[in-house]
Amino acid sequence: MSGIEYSKLLTASEPHKALTSGVQRAQGRNNRGRITVRHKGGGHKRLYREIDFSYEKRGVPARVETIEYDPNRSGFIGILLYKDGERRYALLPQGIVAGSEIVAGEHAPVTPGNRLPLKSIPVGTFIYNVEVKSGQGGKLGRAAGSHIEVVARAEGYVDLKMPSSEIRRVLEDCWATVGEVSNPENKLVSIGKAGRSRWLGIRPTVRGSAMNPVDHPYGGGEGRSGRGLRRAKTKWGKPSGKGQKTRTPKKYSNYLIVSRRKVGKRKATQ
Repeated sequence: MSGIEYSKLLTASEPHKALTSGVQRAQGRNNRGRITVRHKGGGHKRLYREIDFSYEKRGVPARVETIEYDPNRSGFIGILLYKDGERRYALLPQGIVAGSEIVAGEHAPVTPGNRLPLKSIPVGTFIYNVEVKSGQGGKLGRAAGSHIEVVARAEGYVDLKMPSSEIRRVLEDCWATVGEVSNPENKLVSIGKAGRSRWLGIRPTVRGSAMNPVDHPYGGGEGRSGRGLRRAKTKWGKPSGKGQKTRTPKKYSNYLIVSRRKVGKRKATQ
């Protein structure tokens, strides 16, 4: 079992009360109470931090007041104290420290933490918290240690290389934050025991080959049996596993995909 020494990285142990609220987690259920995502439930009670993913205060400089842990996401967050006295939470980039100055604006410097429209960001820059639709707030590249690379610009669109290796187009009027998401050591954490997963709200996953034939395509057989199928399947018979395309064939955003993500063994070699 391993963890992160937060005491060396964070500057505050308690959240800013005015920017928090209670939240009822869905825990894998839909509006009818049916399980739609398995292996979720339980976990420690969480206080929700209200994050400003859109940086609506354009042109107003802000100072990073704190660097804090957020149980609802893997990256670190921090309080931005704006020149007009307002405080807001934001997702912080790597390398930023308490006291750093950041600003959101069309002509802001291209430095970590600053937010600009994609048309103002040079090719080759690493960005995160990227909008899919202008004014909607950041949706892409928000996990700890992740970044998106600007690879091309043409015809009102910007081509972005995702952490998954997919290259997709986004309108150049959408905004993004320069840098890489903080807390890159998050991927090195070893959970270590089953109980710690339960604290995080992760329920057990049962192997399909350990089930009965009625419960899974891999179920049944005498003793320990392989799946007995050419291709990997989910519990419901849909394709899964390495090397298989699982994206909806007629998805509305297919025209924005320039290059599909590389999966399975090919991804490791390219």
